[in-house]
Amino acid sequence: MTKQTILGRVTQLAKANINALLDQAEDPQKMLDQLIRDYTNNIAEAEQAVAATIGNLRLMEQDHEEDVEAAAEWGGKALAASRKADELRGAGSVVEADKFDNLAKVALGRQLQSEQEAKTAEPTIASQTEVVDKLKTGLDQMKAKLSELKAKRDELVARAKSAQAQNRMMDAVKNIDVLDPTSELSRFEDKVRREEARALGKQELAASSLDAQFEQLDGLGDSAEIEARLAALKTGA
Repeated sequence: MTKQTILGRVTQLAKANINALLDQAEDPQKMLDQLIRDYTNNIAEAEQAVAATIGNLRLMEQDHEEDVEAAAEWGGKALAASRKADELRGAGSVVEADKFDNLAKVALGRQLQSEQEAKTAEPTIASQTEVVDKLKTGLDQMKAKLSELKAKRDELVARAKSAQAQNRMMDAVKNIDVLDPTSELSRFEDKVRREEARALGKQELAASSLDAQFEQLDGLGDSAEIEARLAALKTGA
């Protein structure tokens, strides 16, 4: 029952759908960190359980091998005792021959017992071998899943950092947007334009004043000419 429970846990963990778990998580990175810790602990527990199961299987295999060897050994002893009995019976020692035949029967009984024990253990050994193979496969799948979890976590962290960097960049660009009329740059540009307009106005005003002075000077010249002509008329020139 315990071995089947271990096998069930290993199989369930190995088949876990990471993407489905991520979709349900409020904080995927924290969930992945926790999954990595859980998987690491579960793998360690599974490795101990698998090692114990393999150890029990190896003991059963050793016992089976010993039973097979014992059966062969008792068969050899039975054959030797039977031949000795035949030899003694041929020499006329019937009582001694019967003794060795009885020894042969005892050896054959031990041989049969060892064969039966070996045969009885074979289905259990086959079943446990299958369990061990499944546990090993499940354990390998769990380790692969752990690698997948770590890769997912690294990918998620990298994506999060990239998104944060992009957001910071976009915020910075927004703060210096030259098309924003309320930005500092736009206000400075308006100030420069007003100063330029004032300078143009002063230049235009200065030009108007200079023209007026020249016109006044021209008027003074005309008055002088008139006065000179008037004086000439009076003198008869």
